[in-house]
Amino acid sequence: MMKEPRERLCEFGRRAAELGLVIGTSGNLSVREGDLVAVTPSGVALDRLTPEQCPVVDVDGYLVEGETQPSSETPMHLAVYATTDARAVVHTHSVFGTVVASTMTELPPIHYNCLLLGGTVKVAEYATYGTPELAENVRAAMAGRRAALMANHGGVTIGVDLEQAFEATRLLEWLCEVYVRARALGEPRVLSEAELTAVIERAFNPPTFPRRPDVPGRAPRSSAG
Repeated sequence: MMKEPRERLCEFGRRAAELGLVIGTSGNLSVREGDLVAVTPSGVALDRLTPEQCPVVDVDGYLVEGETQPSSETPMHLAVYATTDARAVVHTHSVFGTVVASTMTELPPIHYNCLLLGGTVKVAEYATYGTPELAENVRAAMAGRRAALMANHGGVTIGVDLEQAFEATRLLEWLCEVYVRARALGEPRVLSEAELTAVIERAFNPPTFPRRPDVPGRAPRSSAG
């Protein structure tokens, strides 16, 4: 059941560990197909994970297949799936993300690439891991966005597949690192709403570069070589 998604969980779990986005058994990932969700198990380091260890639950949280228990953060994953169009969720305890999540109420738009995550990244209020309260807090912080931070905990991102969700995690960590390092030099300049709107307009109206017209009396350049 869900053979390929479970293999992908192992692949991206290893990548998360290699990049230092998780340590030990922290962090968890999941993939949704229809009413089923494959999720990383509880108590297993992501860099040692095998597909058979990844349990499958339904969207109501009932175990459908697998001998290991799902991650304790499964309620948070299911809450995100219930209220977004996500087909994959990545949760990590990355260093800079956790630093920001432990000191700020939001990650301000320090770089226009924050728009790829929905703009300003909200920090969900703290609640004990694995609880319905944390799931609800993350759901609220994620509204209209592709990422959220979790107070004194870590970060969570979503995507149409694991690759997109994982790239969102990498971007979130990069934005957090830029902000933290900028704070070491002074008060960071953040982008205004007008500046962010201009970026969106530019994205929908990119510049075009016409070909140089042939000069009269000169043969067109050869394409050889």
